[in-house]
Amino acid sequence: MKPSGRKKDPASSWFGADGLLPDGPAVGNEAQDAFARLWHGFMTARVMIALMLLVMQASAYLMGQGASFLVLDVCTLYLVATLAVRMLGRPRQPGQTFDRQWATTIAVDVVAFSALQFFQGGSVNYTALFAMPVLMAAVLGSLPLALGTTSAVTLLLLADAWWSSLQAPAELAARFLQAGLAGTGFFIVAFLTHQLASRLSQEEEVAQRSAREARVQTRVNELVIETLTDGILVIDRNHTVRAANPAARLLMDWVDHAGPLPFTLDGRPGWQPLTRLADMTFALGDAQSADVDLQQASMAHWSLKVRTRLAASLAEGAESLCVMFLQDRREMEARLRTEKLAAMGRMSAAVAHEIRNPLTAITQANALLDEDLGDPAHKRLTLMIRHNAERLARIVDEILDVARVEHLGSGVSGNRVPLDAALQAMSDEWLKQAGDPGSLRLALATGTTRAVFDTDHLRRLLVNLLDNARRYASHAAPVHVSTGLDAGGALELKIWSDGPPLEPTVQRHLFEPFFSSQSRSSGLGLYICRELCERNGAQIGFERSHRNVGDNVIWGNEFSVRFNAAPIPGEVDIELQPLTRRT
Repeated sequence: MKPSGRKKDPASSWFGADGLLPDGPAVGNEAQDAFARLWHGFMTARVMIALMLLVMQASAYLMGQGASFLVLDVCTLYLVATLAVRMLGRPRQPGQTFDRQWATTIAVDVVAFSALQFFQGGSVNYTALFAMPVLMAAVLGSLPLALGTTSAVTLLLLADAWWSSLQAPAELAARFLQAGLAGTGFFIVAFLTHQLASRLSQEEEVAQRSAREARVQTRVNELVIETLTDGILVIDRNHTVRAANPAARLLMDWVDHAGPLPFTLDGRPGWQPLTRLADMTFALGDAQSADVDLQQASMAHWSLKVRTRLAASLAEGAESLCVMFLQDRREMEARLRTEKLAAMGRMSAAVAHEIRNPLTAITQANALLDEDLGDPAHKRLTLMIRHNAERLARIVDEILDVARVEHLGSGVSGNRVPLDAALQAMSDEWLKQAGDPGSLRLALATGTTRAVFDTDHLRRLLVNLLDNARRYASHAAPVHVSTGLDAGGALELKIWSDGPPLEPTVQRHLFEPFFSSQSRSSGLGLYICRELCERNGAQIGFERSHRNVGDNVIWGNEFSVRFNAAPIPGEVDIELQPLTRRT
């Protein structure tokens, strides 16, 4: 909710320049404000009546019409009393009885008008002025207060008629009849006025409640629109963009090119497809859908899926607005590719499970056959079978690893593993399988510092990176595994190998699934590494770097893993059994 009194930006509302409801006092204070306006209106009217009476009596006195000082004093005192209440008083809801506020307003009027009626002895009739206190009690007060005030006025009118009849007995009936009719009229006016005021008050309360609900609904609608991932534009018949949500601004690079709202599309030739689509929507009066290409002067280009709807403008009556829903076709295609990849992954995992058992049987049968063969040509054939079977086994394992990773939750379980000790043990296991102790060099420099990472995930990450490094290395230098602290003080693991440089297109897609620069690779190893790092709050990256090997400087490829250094609630230290370092 915006603060009271702040002007709305025309572009900040989804209902035009004026908005659905103007900013102003809070809805809960509107009833009090309405009562205050009525109160001030009546108080001002009292001051005007008092001033009029004083001017009239003073004029009569100056012209020798028989006005007395006593009447002038009453008018003066009444003017002072009304001015004091108007300037110093504060509006307050009256109670059900004749409280102090009634005494300072209504009672003063009744007494003043009665005094004038009595002192002038019937030469001037002030009966009409009694309508002021009756109306004030009926509008601002309760029904008992209005009827009580009217009763007091009627009794005073009857008393005045009785006193006047003592002076002129012949006019007794006429005066009592006039007083009775005036009193009856005041009762009718008081009752009807109070009923109308109560009805208006109820209608105002309903309107305030509806306005409050409308404000809440408006804020909810604006919040939903602001957080939508689809871009939304609101365009009128003059091709003026009236509103745009943040997704549309981000989608179309709004900050640098479009400028502030509102603006017209006519001065932007690259956006004319939107103009034509809006014209078609207004002309046909129906929703439209189309694929459009937009282009800026800066040569920025967008391919969008656009859907349109017609909506009436609340700010301009019958005028309609065209609402456009924008979607980036590239993102839609990316989501579609992701869904296809997910489906292919599930199917590949199922197929991999079925391939594993026959592949194991083929490998075992080939090994038994190799034992019985002596012909070198046959030996080469069994060697080819063994190599291709091993390749198939690696692909099956990688596909199953992807399926396992996709079903993993976050690996940040609160476990902290001693990084150097864990890498030492895992590297020893990898060297046993590699069978070449000289192919790996360790430089572990973090001591007993612990990293927040799941142990099984770390083993899988290290093995994949080492296999990748050995597969693409030129073997002029061993694979380097090092640990340390980066410039920000975070734990960092680096794995370097002397492989050839990667092409820029390969680097951009390095961690995507099923992408590889070699035809004999599944392209899943680095994707699994990235997924494992994300699930443990770590970041993996690639860069080209060099190492000093003897007197030579050799350039190679380096993968770095930066571990999460944030403390995890309920963290548990994982101890590893120390292993003798292999030389």
